[in-house]
Amino acid sequence: MKCFFKVGILAIALSIGAVFQIFGQDYDLLIKNGHLIDPKNGISQEMDIAVSDGKIVKVAEEISAENSAKLVDATGLYVTPGIIDIHVHIFWGTEPDAYISNSYTSLPPDGFTFRAGVTTVVDAGSAGWRNFRIFKEQTIDQSKTRVLAFLNIVGSGMKGGAIEQNLADMDPKLTGMVVRKYSDYVVGVKLAHYSGPEWDPVIKMVEAGKLADVPTMIDFGGNTPQLSLERLLMTEMRPGDIFTHCFANVRGRTAIVDENGEIRPYVWDAQKKGLIFDVGHGGGSFLFEQAVPAIQQGFLPNSISTDLHTGSMNGGMKDMLNVMSKMLNLGMSLDDVIDRSTWAPAKIIKHEELGHLSTGACADIALFRLKKGEFGFIDTKGYMIEGDQKLECELTIREGEVVWDLNGIASPKWEK
Repeated sequence: MKCFFKVGILAIALSIGAVFQIFGQDYDLLIKNGHLIDPKNGISQEMDIAVSDGKIVKVAEEISAENSAKLVDATGLYVTPGIIDIHVHIFWGTEPDAYISNSYTSLPPDGFTFRAGVTTVVDAGSAGWRNFRIFKEQTIDQSKTRVLAFLNIVGSGMKGGAIEQNLADMDPKLTGMVVRKYSDYVVGVKLAHYSGPEWDPVIKMVEAGKLADVPTMIDFGGNTPQLSLERLLMTEMRPGDIFTHCFANVRGRTAIVDENGEIRPYVWDAQKKGLIFDVGHGGGSFLFEQAVPAIQQGFLPNSISTDLHTGSMNGGMKDMLNVMSKMLNLGMSLDDVIDRSTWAPAKIIKHEELGHLSTGACADIALFRLKKGEFGFIDTKGYMIEGDQKLECELTIREGEVVWDLNGIASPKWEK
């Protein structure tokens, strides 16, 4: 009798499942009529894109809307992979006198990402091997935004002042061990804010990168007299390593554009060699006097990023979309701007599962409106240039879930 009862229940369950399969929806979400820009797959045209179970399941010129649980009309919008910002500082906390490492200068990511179409951020060395576990538990594990990280070569991370000058705390072996231990989250090694005449920090950073087989990112400069930028780019750094704040002109660091407004020859050589030049806008590291002549000469950054923290968010940087719009108005094409904010950074950090809209990929998607009008953009010296186009994020989707909907285009209309 019990066996018969179980068989009967199973038969009913199978029947109900069949009914739901017949009358159920093929897609959780369908985006129609948008202009897809997907650099990895060479797409820049009007296409539809369907999502189910957090994955992209179909991309085609025409997908029927009959069997989709939610329909988004993207007419007049650009549809791109979720934006990847590879230089942020988000190890936020309340530790006093700790600068960016578990203190007040860093920011919680979710408040600054989705509204700009950003679905993945990479913290640029806020934590070191001593406190990465705290960063993971406190920020990575608590955020809807996908959070990855460069690990600082200084064990205590970016706590500012004398702590970041401590050569004894720059341990390649221990740094490499922690990178490997947390390889799902840590994508590279970072050096920042060292202001001495020694090359030891650079050498130790690169050694840690070699031990863990990851790229490095460097915020170079601060010493007087200046250390040789040519030596850094052509001798010390490897193809795939990242020179951030590329359009800065700060004390103690040679600028990439010389006094005559020309890109230095060895800078061209370094980019050809495979070094990555990252924007890393920040609160003091993006000048029109560098960016304008560089782009006019055809020298484009390999990646676009914000250097997000409390010192940059309300200045000329503002957010990732403002930085992307700035690059657009300086002469980069929209396709290039999207590429250097999606697929290019995914390759740089060796996470090629991200940054594209291929079938089977994680459904991290952003929808943008390119507004035409009169806009102003500010650099970190306080100078303004005028522009006539600006990106605005209408919708952000993270693993198939709508996490930002500016004007309700993915929401049902309310009727009394």
